[in-house]
Amino acid sequence: MNSGNENKPVKRHRIAVAIYNGLLGFEYSVAREILGRDRTELVPDWYEFLPCRVERGRLFSNHGLEIRPTGKLEDLARADTILIPGWRETLDRPAENFLEALRAANARGARLISICTGAFPLAHAGLLDHRAATTHWLHIDSLKRSFPKIQVEEDALYLHDNSKPGQISTSAGCAAGLDLCLAIVREDFGLSIANTLARRMVAPVHRDGGQAQYAEAPAGGAGDDPFGPVLDWLIGHLDQPLVVDSVARRFGFSLRTFQRRFKEVTALSPHQWLIRQRIAKARELLESSDGSIEQVATRSGLGSAANLRKHLAQHLGTTPRAYRSAFRAEP
Repeated sequence: MNSGNENKPVKRHRIAVAIYNGLLGFEYSVAREILGRDRTELVPDWYEFLPCRVERGRLFSNHGLEIRPTGKLEDLARADTILIPGWRETLDRPAENFLEALRAANARGARLISICTGAFPLAHAGLLDHRAATTHWLHIDSLKRSFPKIQVEEDALYLHDNSKPGQISTSAGCAAGLDLCLAIVREDFGLSIANTLARRMVAPVHRDGGQAQYAEAPAGGAGDDPFGPVLDWLIGHLDQPLVVDSVARRFGFSLRTFQRRFKEVTALSPHQWLIRQRIAKARELLESSDGSIEQVATRSGLGSAANLRKHLAQHLGTTPRAYRSAFRAEP
């Protein structure tokens, strides 16, 4: 970013951070720690980090701390990057002047970044339409339902979308904001500087896999639904070969009725549901047992270590060994 001419003032890249009432403190702190601290000992033209109020009145964080940002909404107009550290309520539409400032910034080519639910103000502004974006896994369905024009990527830790003028980057849950901010440093200043910061924070400069490995495993049963005993029986027999028409006959259903009821209760086909439950069982075993990868595959019904690796890579973006290392329960 330095012009290379030591006789000229250094032009610093300005990051304007949206400060709103109910500010998510963790998300803001992640951005402040990585992008907002003075790092001029590493890079002379480090970022200018400017917290900007985007709402009137007294502003408080979600922890009850009063915030007094030095920047104003108008300062977003001069920012090179605008960062939104979460949003208080996903479907709470921001004030129109804030949305218009985001649209104007995008139109002039500014980079827009969101952490966690910060994707929702961008969605309300229409800026994610026909773009790839992500958010915390708890809010993925809400983003999909409320903004059907967005290409929602469910498993990404973070995304950079350059499909239209003005880069827009979105991240998953709050810790994924750390991944995204380090990726921004890597993009702006190179891998060496990003690695230095990651080491100082005792964090990886890049995490393998996606956010699916952190999401809660799907519930197996169906509550009080009469079909519940079928699902409970299947969960108890995941390690056995399960043929749909045989299971249907066991519980007195025709194959057609069984498949229809299964879809009504679970919103999945029997095959899709069994794969999810077997992956959930494999996750449980990787977290809680000392069994080999082959044993985990057998006990979960996935059959072989190769098949277990394939499904974890496809659904969680990781390997059995990496998953166990990350989530193994302490003895």
